Amino acid sequence: MTDNLPPCPACSSAYTYQVDALLNCPECGHEWAPGAAAEDVIRDSVGNPLADGDTVTVIKDLKLKGTSTVVKVGTKVRNIRLVPGDHDIDCKIPGVGQIGLKSQFVKRVAD
Repeated sequence: MTDNLPPCPACSSAYTYQVDALLNCPECGHEWAPGAAAEDVIRDSVGNPLADGDTVTVIKDLKLKGTSTVVKVGTKVRNIRLVPGDHDIDCKIPGVGQIGLKSQFVKRVAD
């Protein structure tokens, strides 16, 4: 084949292939539309896009690694900062301190 398909944006694999209108990666299973924006939008647990300065609430009790502290369901976290990586939210929780959260465990709330 002489197709020049772009590498996977999730894992940078060169083994991408096209199925109908989507491109697929066999290594990580990521699907995307060709020509889609390269910048990924970080979304909360229900699919709302997040931005720096948003207020979110925790949707699940989260144990903090290395301590006996638990961040309870419903904890409101103000003024988040989005960062690249596995824990894509940096924030400061009153009584706990500076921590990183995964966006899959939070839900954006209106102020």
